[in-house]
Amino acid sequence: MRRLVLTALAAVAVVLGLAVPASATPGDQGARPPAPLDYVALGDSYSAASGVLPPDPTAAPQCLRSTRNYPHVLAAQLGARSFTDVTCGGADTTHFATAQYPGVAPQLAALSPDTDLVTMTIGGNDSGVFINSILRCGAAGLTTLGQGNPCQQQYGTSFEDTVRTVTGPSLVAALTAVRQAAPNARIAILGYPSILPPTGGCFPVMPVAVGDVPYLYSLQTTLNQVIADAARQTHVTFVDMTGPSQGHDACQPLGVRWVEPVLTGTNPVIVHPNALGEQAMAAAVTRTLRLG
Repeated sequence: MRRLVLTALAAVAVVLGLAVPASATPGDQGARPPAPLDYVALGDSYSAASGVLPPDPTAAPQCLRSTRNYPHVLAAQLGARSFTDVTCGGADTTHFATAQYPGVAPQLAALSPDTDLVTMTIGGNDSGVFINSILRCGAAGLTTLGQGNPCQQQYGTSFEDTVRTVTGPSLVAALTAVRQAAPNARIAILGYPSILPPTGGCFPVMPVAVGDVPYLYSLQTTLNQVIADAARQTHVTFVDMTGPSQGHDACQPLGVRWVEPVLTGTNPVIVHPNALGEQAMAAAVTRTLRLG
């Protein structure tokens, strides 16, 4: 069991693009953008729906982009005249301005003054915080067979400190650059849907010790709050996913959960949204931006 869980945890690092409530900023409120709509999707694996089949044949293979990601769902619902999806698994804020892979252009290159709508999830991969927290807390949980809070005891506030001091300013810079590249667009950044419940957990399906479940939940709450703060500072709309995803975490049964667990999941890319989660993210964007 230990070898199986560690192998699954290691797979997270390939494309993990993680992993608080705030109202949309006044600057981005209003009626639905006039049709026809030019829509550009940016972001990481939570935007790309890495692991959800079928794959997008227009994407670079390393990006693991799905045709069932929330941008594709939104584009179809809105009847977008032009839809450009440059989401890519593993992206962080630096990949807005620099190439993530050879032949994969910086994501900001997809934007222009003609862009009407921009969506994204981004920030979870910055400094490797979520990759490291999930890998390390999963490994720590195995050493205690799911008891106690070994991860919190070992790492303390270091993960949250990095999110506040490093990820936060990087998000502000990235969103400012998006605003400059698409000055006429409505811009929305989504928070990350809940991976774990606030307490309890489901060891070993999610191999996190029971005392570390609230520790990781707090870390994700901090990340989503930092994203919301960056959105407010840059006059971008924040789309809350914490509230909507309560009761849909990776510990829930198939058909209820929006995020796949480490063990017994249905997607090859673990700890990522499934198709149901992507649909929920699309619905949250539609609801927050009042797109119809």
